[in-house]
Amino acid sequence: MVRTCCVVGCNVRSHDRSGKKIENGLSFHCFPAWKQREGEHVSELTKRRRLAWISAVKRPDINFSNIPRYIQVCSKHFHSGKPSYEMDEQNPDWVPTLLMSPPLNMSKSDGRSRRLKRHCSGAATDVWDRQVEKQVPETPSETPEEPNNKHTAVLTIEEEPQIKCQLCEERMAEVDRLLQENRELRSELNKQQLAESFFKDDTKKVTYYTGLPCFAVLLSLFNTVMPFLPASRKLSQFQMLVLTLMRLRLDLPGQHLCHLFNVSHKTLSDIFSDTLDVLYTHLKPVVNWPERHCLQAAMPPQFLKTFRKRVAIIVDCFEIGTEKPSNLKARAQSFSEHKGRHTMKYLIGITPHGSISFISHGWGGRASDKHIAENCGLLSNLLPGDIVLAGRGFDIKDGVGMMCAEVRMPSFTRGRGQLYAKDVEDTQAVAHLRIRVNRVIGCMRNKFKVLHGTVPVSLLLTCEGEETTLLDKIVFVCCSLVNMVVKPNTKNTSTC
Repeated sequence: MVRTCCVVGCNVRSHDRSGKKIENGLSFHCFPAWKQREGEHVSELTKRRRLAWISAVKRPDINFSNIPRYIQVCSKHFHSGKPSYEMDEQNPDWVPTLLMSPPLNMSKSDGRSRRLKRHCSGAATDVWDRQVEKQVPETPSETPEEPNNKHTAVLTIEEEPQIKCQLCEERMAEVDRLLQENRELRSELNKQQLAESFFKDDTKKVTYYTGLPCFAVLLSLFNTVMPFLPASRKLSQFQMLVLTLMRLRLDLPGQHLCHLFNVSHKTLSDIFSDTLDVLYTHLKPVVNWPERHCLQAAMPPQFLKTFRKRVAIIVDCFEIGTEKPSNLKARAQSFSEHKGRHTMKYLIGITPHGSISFISHGWGGRASDKHIAENCGLLSNLLPGDIVLAGRGFDIKDGVGMMCAEVRMPSFTRGRGQLYAKDVEDTQAVAHLRIRVNRVIGCMRNKFKVLHGTVPVSLLLTCEGEETTLLDKIVFVCCSLVNMVVKPNTKNTSTC
């Protein structure tokens, strides 16, 4: 099959007339498809791109609804040698732009070519006439029939092609300069808009602004949630995701984010809430209770030595500071004697190899660890024979025993002067392995600064039609993102 570029005047083909392949390093690309089933934004964008390609190629025999696959555009018409990603509308290769104008030596049947020729010919003649007027001044004695005028006419005909070529070169140079300036301006604009090109090939920027390890993970997360993100007139879907991750990661003030993304405070709040809802819904599989055979297969050697393969989860609670509620009952329920301020308390559970497998809803800071553990749904996941590693505040032996499981926590002196030798060894073993959950909590707090500060009371209100609060969704999304970053470590006690 002989493949030829469909651009008018481009004689590039992938095979010669005899069918032999030409080794010219070129590639051929089909016209972009109109994707109508991937959301309104994608449908409008792909339709606009397909129309732009048709307009750039300028073939009268090509229409929008029917473009055969053998009609293709070669890589000579793209700056990078191939079309850009369809969502990167600011990229100069979103539409073929190089060498798209028809050459001057086209057939006379092409009306556009004839008009271009006449324009160049007229401009060249005017330039030559002005040069002749300067060099050969007219005299009253000369007439049109004299030899000097005939010689001038001959010179005009001979040097006219040379002037045409010079004008064409100047125009092409000006076009190249404008294209380069356009690329630079678009690149600068993308950097200011925090678009894909701002993070691409720069791992430090991705880690600092989003907390994710690299651009590939960020792009994978975006592709997962993109079909479910709402359309916005102010920001692209990628910018909506970046805005949400930046607010979780850096806890920047809302006014600062409004200036960065050039949006109003109400638009910022709506985008953050909508994107957080999408992340909360579609990242639920990231935080899950593993099957027993999967858990035992990944059991670290330290746990095998002390508890064999019986440890199912390591639990602890952490608190997030809140503003002082105006309601007296809420104020009493949220005050934490341990922290000495108003907080929301969450129970978190991790597997022996360090991934978060359970996170509860928020409870007032006054609630005890035992009360939260018995009422948050944790015990229903236990199987007979499982071991739960917990701190001294988790006196849940009765509840765990109802599930035919066992809880291990550091021993109490309970009025004794000192612990027995066996109790000391058991306490050291439990404390040494239970410290992993504290490391995961510290990793999550350090990675997402929103969990460090004091959250407003508005985040503690339940969402419309749901039983969860906005703060619950924030904590769950942060746990999910930590699971995407944490690498299982079976040799060291560090998990982050």
